[in-house]
Amino acid sequence: MGHSDLDPAVHARRPWNAGRNVGPKRPLKPRDIWAIRFYLDEHALLRDRALFDLAIDSKLRGCDLVKLKVGDVVSGDLVRDRAVVVQQKTGRPVQFEIMPEARRSLEAWLRCRHGTIRDFVFPSRVDYTGHLSTRQYARLVDEWVSVIGLDKREYGTHSMRRTKVSIIYKATGNLRAVQMLVGHTNIENTVRYLGVDIDDALTLSERTEI
Repeated sequence: MGHSDLDPAVHARRPWNAGRNVGPKRPLKPRDIWAIRFYLDEHALLRDRALFDLAIDSKLRGCDLVKLKVGDVVSGDLVRDRAVVVQQKTGRPVQFEIMPEARRSLEAWLRCRHGTIRDFVFPSRVDYTGHLSTRQYARLVDEWVSVIGLDKREYGTHSMRRTKVSIIYKATGNLRAVQMLVGHTNIENTVRYLGVDIDDALTLSERTEI
């Protein structure tokens, strides 16, 4: 049913985003990463630890992360140093590194998970032949940030994607490198993605003495 902007009921209706944080989700800081890792290790959550580490290193969107197959990250008996996947949103391939922490947690998880190279790395709890849903992944992220005292309203699955590139950008100021790592086709998207503003540009400029 349609409504007129002049109807009093329209103005009395509560906005859909009232009380919600609908802006960009915050990236994790290095101390947050280690706090979450400590929690996951303490509770022997092998799947969650592997998922968390791979989310940080891969910088993939949730829809791509949950669809990773064993063959994408394993070569022979070893977890790959680097992997390539085609992004669902853009249809373009993106390459990512798998660092030692993530390789160790993936190896531990895959020893328990078993399966073949055609199986999903993170299977669904409902249908073991399917993959973990993006909704369940989002719930896990909420749990991870909550247990270390962060406000889950300020974080989400995109926090995992933004974390490493935010750290890289702060350390190097290299927007082009970040653009390639997250698979953006346009560098302006990367600027908006990182929330780069004039203060960031001036800070980088002040680091350079001539």
